[in-house]
Amino acid sequence: MNRLTVIIPNFNGKKYLEDCLKSLRKQSILNFDVLVVDDGSSDGSPDYIRTHFPEVRVIELGKNTGFANAVNVGIKASDSEYVYLLNNDTICDEKAVESLLKVMDNKRKLFSAQAKMLKIQEPHDIDDAGDLYCALGWAFSPGKDKSNEHFSRRESVTSACAGAAIYRKEYFETVGYFDEAHFCYLEDVDIGYRARLKGYANVMEPKAIVYHAGSASSGSRYNEFKVELTAGNNLYFIYKNMPGFQIFINLPFILAGIGIKHIFYARKGLGAAHVRGLAAGFGKIRQNLGKKVLFGRTELVNALRLQIELWVNLARRALSV
Repeated sequence: MNRLTVIIPNFNGKKYLEDCLKSLRKQSILNFDVLVVDDGSSDGSPDYIRTHFPEVRVIELGKNTGFANAVNVGIKASDSEYVYLLNNDTICDEKAVESLLKVMDNKRKLFSAQAKMLKIQEPHDIDDAGDLYCALGWAFSPGKDKSNEHFSRRESVTSACAGAAIYRKEYFETVGYFDEAHFCYLEDVDIGYRARLKGYANVMEPKAIVYHAGSASSGSRYNEFKVELTAGNNLYFIYKNMPGFQIFINLPFILAGIGIKHIFYARKGLGAAHVRGLAAGFGKIRQNLGKKVLFGRTELVNALRLQIELWVNLARRALSV
């Protein structure tokens, strides 16, 4: 049994798969399995993989079930100590896998460690160096669009970006799996936050470098599909992961955050999509009432610790604008 399974969710990503899978063949260590979970692609991706990368296992789901379900299928089908979730539009530096394994082996309390993701077209700029959650009800990546010279040390983060992140598989039994109600967007923030509530940690490891094209499935950085899902998932995240007192404490910030986001999207012609997403978020809450985190002593103590982080991250976000 290999210690690691690389899981690549794929939806019509054939044009990216060659570079992604070839980069895995060039890793400094090669004792890992690769599994592609195909979400009903119509571009011939599964047949292409079987022909050109016969060492890669393919699971075909037949329809687009969303990122969260696809990676859950892959995680549950894996028989390894770790799982490495990787977007199909990425290229891994030859020491990326080795670096992520080393940090996980050395820190038992880690739930996840993400790579330092750089932009393929502008590799001197950061795409994602870990996600932070703040009191505005936002997740943000403080490294986004900054020079690669920054974030050169290992950083604690609220959650790892699942576009290139390794997870300790056994902890899914405690934390739970990716929430399929998210479909895509914020599902990685959700699971990372839940891990923090359980007392685990998440980090960004700068020695692991992954190059990322970005928005391969949705098509652009801002679009109606992404805005609607993100707006709804934000509300669902807050309901699900915060006890009542924490929602009350943060409510003025959350309302301000919604207002700021709406103005931002309205200026891009996406205000109506944002409103539709908020309405869908309340519907998602009603449909998933039973998924709210159960807050025992451990979760409440860690929620208080996280609350301090939410305020610190708010200040950090304000200073970065």
